[in-house]
Amino acid sequence: MGTVSVTAGGKQCQKWSSNTPHVVTINYTDDTFPDGSRVAAQNYCRNPDPTFTYGVWCYTMDPYHEYDHCDVPLCSK
Repeated sequence: MGTVSVTAGGKQCQKWSSNTPHVVTINYTDDTFPDGSRVAAQNYCRNPDPTFTYGVWCYTMDPYHEYDHCDVPLCSK
């Protein structure tokens, strides 16, 4: 969770509910987001894929760079 919407490389994140400039994988359905939906996830860094264990990421608004990792610190327990 959180509101980071820029990748570690400084690219603006694409909205998860948008397919422009990149098509969001069909497997990323509303129930794969902790926010409850793709719309609620806005353009925040998330990890909707349980097999991806390297942190949060997002699709970028750069048409030549599909996705990038985000630099988001982990919360303390």
